[in-house]
Amino acid sequence: MAAGSDGSGSAADADSGRPRKDRTPQGGTVEQAKEACLRLLAVRARSRAELVQRLAAKGYTPEISDQALDRLAEVGLIDDAAFAEQWVHSRHTFSGKGKHALAQELRRKGVAHSDAAAALDAITTDDESVRATELVRRKLRTLPATLDHDKRLRRLTAMLARRGYPQSLAFTIVKAELAANDE
Repeated sequence: MAAGSDGSGSAADADSGRPRKDRTPQGGTVEQAKEACLRLLAVRARSRAELVQRLAAKGYTPEISDQALDRLAEVGLIDDAAFAEQWVHSRHTFSGKGKHALAQELRRKGVAHSDAAAALDAITTDDESVRATELVRRKLRTLPATLDHDKRLRRLTAMLARRGYPQSLAFTIVKAELAANDE
């Protein structure tokens, strides 16, 4: 008979023989909530709203969550403005996202408009133009040479639009790069 299956209420987990851990905190303590947040923050930076959602999903009460998050904010481990700056820099530089897409991502992550706007202001129109040009040049290398001009124009413009670049900027850059490529 497996451990714990005899109805004796054994403190060992029936599958592994290890002591059982209460998986639901039933409100939990502030210390447990802080530890859960620290484990999440060790993986990547997160907004306060993301942490609230994760703690709620784990069963922590809003009061416990607020106390734990307030303490972590006091020591500087939670800062939505710094999170927004880091997120915008990383996603623009490495994923090629435009301002519009970044604003949507920050909104989904629960970052306040003021924090998001300050972070997005760090990206200038010139920065967006340079990054969009790099993306178009890279994509142009992989497009079939037999594709007609209009299809290439539509595909490249759509690619930039999906990444959050303004339509006018996308069209201008694609037209210029196609002209340079055709020469």
